[in-house]
Amino acid sequence: MAGVKASTVTAVVHTRLVHDTHRRASTVLAEAAADPAASATALAELRDFLVVHLDSHHKSEDDVLWPMIEERAPGAAEPLARLSGEHDQLEAALEALAAAPIDEPGRTALVAAAVAVRDLVHVHLEHEEPVLLPALSEHISDEAWDDFARQVRATTPGVGAHLLVGFLDQVGTPEDVEIILRDMPAPVRAELREQAQETLGRLTAAG
Repeated sequence: MAGVKASTVTAVVHTRLVHDTHRRASTVLAEAAADPAASATALAELRDFLVVHLDSHHKSEDDVLWPMIEERAPGAAEPLARLSGEHDQLEAALEALAAAPIDEPGRTALVAAAVAVRDLVHVHLEHEEPVLLPALSEHISDEAWDDFARQVRATTPGVGAHLLVGFLDQVGTPEDVEIILRDMPAPVRAELREQAQETLGRLTAAG
């Protein structure tokens, strides 16, 4: 984390964790969709989680975070607009994923839609992070980030909360995960972690 101002470490760590969660969740879905042994119910849980959370995440960036950054760094407007264009592409891919039947023999449409979303997510984040992470480090204070994070928590649907916790545990250190889950009571976290392990276990042949 060298070079990142102390006052903005929270924003950078939070963003990296969320992005890594999206990378991981989209990868797991693409792989599980192609696994005949994967539970249809677990696939539906993961698919719905990914669709809802990606859509909500991108809307929060386009509607709230991008204007916040542009107000403090006017030169960021053009690259952020390009990223919003990629959000539009992802929205179309998410609509196809949401519509893909899970009980179709071979799950052909689901596999194709999940792979498309995974590939778009990974490429998009390769484009976004070199723009967004320095902007957060240089221009967004802890107070501004906390206000944004509160808005996100208030507007993000609760779909798949257990999977959010489960994937955060996979991609982050306990200290980093605490930044995002610090307001969640420990018993609730424990229950969601157990639920996530059960769901993710049913997505593999070993589960």
